[in-house]
Amino acid sequence: MSPPYRVEFLPSAAREFGALPRAVQLQLVAAVDGLAREPRPDGAALLSGTGSERIWRLRVGACRLLYQVTDEVLLVLVVRIADRREVYRSAEMKALLKRIRQARK
Repeated sequence: MSPPYRVEFLPSAAREFGALPRAVQLQLVAAVDGLAREPRPDGAALLSGTGSERIWRLRVGACRLLYQVTDEVLLVLVVRIADRREVYRSAEMKALLKRIRQARK
């Protein structure tokens, strides 16, 4: 059995998580715990990006959890949590990629 991945949140993703109703937060906690064991579970989809900018999506109820996986250091970085209607807007995705690049510096 491989060691678990460490899960971290971008500050913006942590704020998005905190703004959600408690019931949704509990669903997301279970999903995040699962990502620590298996970062690419059934149902996860690769959205975009290449190399270190790859973004994965996991459906959790009406929410979408966007995250990146860095296998070299066993890290799952949650970059966005949003309602399915909001998460894929192109302007939002561009801003998200900018925040990710800044966080890596």
